[in-house]
Amino acid sequence: MLPDAYAADCPSRQILNRIGDTWSVLVVVMLADGTHRYTELARRIQGVSPKMLTQTLRGLERDGLITRTVHPVVPPRVDYALTSLGQSLYGLVEGLEKWAEAHIDDVQAARTAYDAAQA
Repeated sequence: MLPDAYAADCPSRQILNRIGDTWSVLVVVMLADGTHRYTELARRIQGVSPKMLTQTLRGLERDGLITRTVHPVVPPRVDYALTSLGQSLYGLVEGLEKWAEAHIDDVQAARTAYDAAQA
């Protein structure tokens, strides 16, 4: 019997929750083009608080999707990169990214029509 992804304690649901949260997908997309420092991620991903970015990075690291490398320099430098598991996830996320870019006009038109009908 397959696990029930709708059950709160299902491991696959926990993974879906991780990759479906607001910030994880954006971090994965940004790291797809290479290693980035925390400050680069924070600057580029607009709207994410330092606390949420830190929690997201820790969760992605715990799940084996990214690596965190601390360099012993002053000031400390920390780099984040996708693991091979994270790269395989990006293969799926890239499709979502391309779909969003290709259909943004359709979504905006649907929103406009919906809002007009509600008014």
